[in-house]
Amino acid sequence: MARLFVLFILLPAVELVLLIEIGKRIGTPETLALVLGTGMLGAALARRQGLGVLRTVRAEAAAGRLPAAALVDGVIILLAGAVLITPGVLTDLFGFLCLIPISRRWIKALAWRWLKRAVQQGRGRVRVSVSMGARDGRPTHPHPPEPLRPPDRRLKP
Repeated sequence: MARLFVLFILLPAVELVLLIEIGKRIGTPETLALVLGTGMLGAALARRQGLGVLRTVRAEAAAGRLPAAALVDGVIILLAGAVLITPGVLTDLFGFLCLIPISRRWIKALAWRWLKRAVQQGRGRVRVSVSMGARDGRPTHPHPPEPLRPPDRRLKP
């Protein structure tokens, strides 16, 4: 409950105070330009890096390897894009840190440690699901399996 309070009440209040103070110092139009500029720049960077991660995931999967590290990078980049399009100074700082590869490695290491500890303490579970077919029932492989034939009932000499 305390985490939700911080996330939804305290953080936006601090962001609002910071934006008001920045507006007092540099002016309202400049503050709006700052908010719009960081949002557009962040969205463009997140898109570019996200597409790069998508290429890595596809290459790893095509090579038969589990792209776990690339998927975690993708989640962090998605989070960065989400916080960068929301107005705020602290969220923008966090978002840009998520887009810098060196700091993203640090964030990824923290996330792995947190997840490992949560699973070990029984506070969390990891579930992996692999789907081999399309959701509409059509096969996704190029050659459909051969139909089942009834067993041969003839007596063999």
